[in-house]
Amino acid sequence: MPTQPARKLDTFPNPSPQRDYAIRMRMPEFTCVCPITGQPDFATLFLEYIADNTCIELKSLKLYLWSYRDEGAFHEAVTNRMLDDFVTAIQPRFMRLTSVWNVRGGIYTHVVAEHRAPDFTGTLPPAAWHSDPTAAALPGA
Repeated sequence: MPTQPARKLDTFPNPSPQRDYAIRMRMPEFTCVCPITGQPDFATLFLEYIADNTCIELKSLKLYLWSYRDEGAFHEAVTNRMLDDFVTAIQPRFMRLTSVWNVRGGIYTHVVAEHRAPDFTGTLPPAAWHSDPTAAALPGA
């Protein structure tokens, strides 16, 4: 049976739970559709987190992202929904999901959603570790 999209996120034990370390992923092929027009929307997702006891398994993450391909979703809603799902799956110490959407109607959209465990006191990774493809369009850039 061929691989199918799925909303199930698999996990594996954090190999170094005694240490705060950043796990960073760049996912340049995220697709969903505009809930108003039905046109495709494309984004690059940047996920960064400090795991507690478990980490997200990458193949299940790929299938999870694929499951949004034909779903209508506003940029803000889908970014926050994904963050909620990731947090539910692994209960990280810290997690940030940034979605950088391709231009639509002359407008670039970036959505940044964060989660911090109540007892997290560690140092956060820098907020803008990825390159901003829209920076050249900004005044003074």
